[in-house]
Amino acid sequence: MNILAIDTAVSVLSVALSAGDDVWCFEADAGLRHSELAMDSVDLLFKKAGLEPGELSGVLCMGGPGSFTGLRIGFSLAKGMALALGIPFVPIPSLDCMAHPFSCRPGLVIPVIDAKKSAFFCALYSGGRQLCPGMDAGPALIAQTITGALESLPGEKQVLLTGPDAEKLYPLLPEGLASLAGGALKGYARTLLDIAKKCKIFDNCDTDWFSGPEYIRKSDAELNL
Repeated sequence: MNILAIDTAVSVLSVALSAGDDVWCFEADAGLRHSELAMDSVDLLFKKAGLEPGELSGVLCMGGPGSFTGLRIGFSLAKGMALALGIPFVPIPSLDCMAHPFSCRPGLVIPVIDAKKSAFFCALYSGGRQLCPGMDAGPALIAQTITGALESLPGEKQVLLTGPDAEKLYPLLPEGLASLAGGALKGYARTLLDIAKKCKIFDNCDTDWFSGPEYIRKSDAELNL
């Protein structure tokens, strides 16, 4: 299958195209310029791969949480291409994607996204399995949740922080509670492809065209209302 993956969940724009046995990737610290760069980066990958859009089999995007605007851009691009080409699109939860490279690691794995307002989006994983719903929480509550989870885990008690903002959360937790993943990924489009292939996501895929991003937190407009 020829699959396109789009990651616009955080400031790093990441796009990957699986074409036959080859994978083509583009990544840039785009800041607030995702809408300007996303489609151009997709066009670039098609040219590099020698592929026409009509040869695409499916489209993936980050499902959230993450940047409100970034997620909407990713969904719009993925849905637009999928509808125009008559192919399926699938959103994959952002925290699942960020934890996936460490699914075989013992102990706890915690992907972290800066949610601003002194809080972080995160979740706890063990053996590739999510242990709790996605959190929008401050460091104190996150530390409390980690401690409670460790008490219920047999054997290995290591805690690994990963994701784009793990380094921001790390110094805010009690000393020695967790460690940082070395060489943490910045963009996750290629990981989206890995998950799709491993889980055979597009086999008997039933696309929900009315699906939208999982934000976890309400927008400022909703809160003000």
